[in-house]
Amino acid sequence: MAIACGNTLKKEKDSTALELSETKKQQDSAIVVGANSTEEYLPLLQEKKVGVVANQTSIIFKHHNPEDSTIKPFTHLVDSLLSLNIDIEKVFAPEHGFRGMADAGEHVKDGTDAKTGIPIISLYGKNRKPTSSQLDSLDIVVFDIQDVGVRFYTYIATMQLVMEACAEKGIPVLVLDRPNPNGHYVDGPTMEIEHKGFLGLTPIPLVYGMTIGEYAHMINNEGWLENGIKADLTVINLRNYNHNSVYNIPVRPSPNLPNQTAINLYPSLGLFEGTNINAGRGTESQFQRYGAPFLDSTSYDFSYTPKPNFGSKNPKHSEKKCFGKDLSSWPRMSEVSLKWLIDAYNNATDKKLVFNRGGFTKHAGTEKLQQQIEAGLSEKEIKESWQKDLNNFRKIRSKYLLYN
Repeated sequence: MAIACGNTLKKEKDSTALELSETKKQQDSAIVVGANSTEEYLPLLQEKKVGVVANQTSIIFKHHNPEDSTIKPFTHLVDSLLSLNIDIEKVFAPEHGFRGMADAGEHVKDGTDAKTGIPIISLYGKNRKPTSSQLDSLDIVVFDIQDVGVRFYTYIATMQLVMEACAEKGIPVLVLDRPNPNGHYVDGPTMEIEHKGFLGLTPIPLVYGMTIGEYAHMINNEGWLENGIKADLTVINLRNYNHNSVYNIPVRPSPNLPNQTAINLYPSLGLFEGTNINAGRGTESQFQRYGAPFLDSTSYDFSYTPKPNFGSKNPKHSEKKCFGKDLSSWPRMSEVSLKWLIDAYNNATDKKLVFNRGGFTKHAGTEKLQQQIEAGLSEKEIKESWQKDLNNFRKIRSKYLLYN
């Protein structure tokens, strides 16, 4: 019996050692965000007056213990830098604010961070580009925000305007790179320059397949800053990342992207933002469903009623029954889908109610997409019309890829 017991204990020890070894391998191969590589960027910040462009996603991660390979939030970048005696003069807040509580499109106010006492300057209020006076006294600006890889998601526009303002003042910009959860493909209509705006400042496709650090290099070197100026740019690269990596964002990048399914469907369902069709705002399944009271109820077996909630104080068709589709179990996508937009248009009881005048063009980046849908073109025909621009973009993109 003693021998049997000894063998059992040895097997248990060997099994535990193997599990810990496997866990160590998983940890060693886990994606490391730029913010975690403090040894690379702290020397650039010491004895400097620092501005930080940040929100609730600006987090440094850690492994909780050797038996848990899941990377979980540990500390906010601002809190971490302060604990390391970095002189943070001010924080710049993008759309949704520093703590990520504001509705989409809602003005964000200047203020003071209650936790740290640091002044917060809104870049989604009176101005979207830092003014010269707002940058006075700063020696360097750090940009660290989680992107989702869709042109009309406004954080990349904020980064571009920050780079431009800093270039004009001769202030260096430090971008801490983060993975793109939709970085595994390039697709969608390319923005036409005449439709330039905060939902698209550069002629890139709807889904551009680049991390925010890669895109910063593209902006800088393609002459897309005003008057072709260049920022003094440094990017802290990711580790253990490639463009096929599946990356689950542990913190909502904005109030209405609650999970990975919503983030993955956002390139396709985000186009509904330029229509009168609800894309799940006012429910707990934002960007995982769509519907409207004017969609033909006989064509759908799914309905829901949007109501004001966190992140959506006034959702489309609030308190009205909407008929449409539930996509919350949809598998991971690797393309922009038009089938749901075409489906909604074809099943609208009054097609004049579908598109918002001008709003859809801002999201699509072109007038052609609405015209093609109204003309009855198929998804295949529409997507074929994108290919020349997509191929041209891929050639430009290839120059700036930092990861396989």
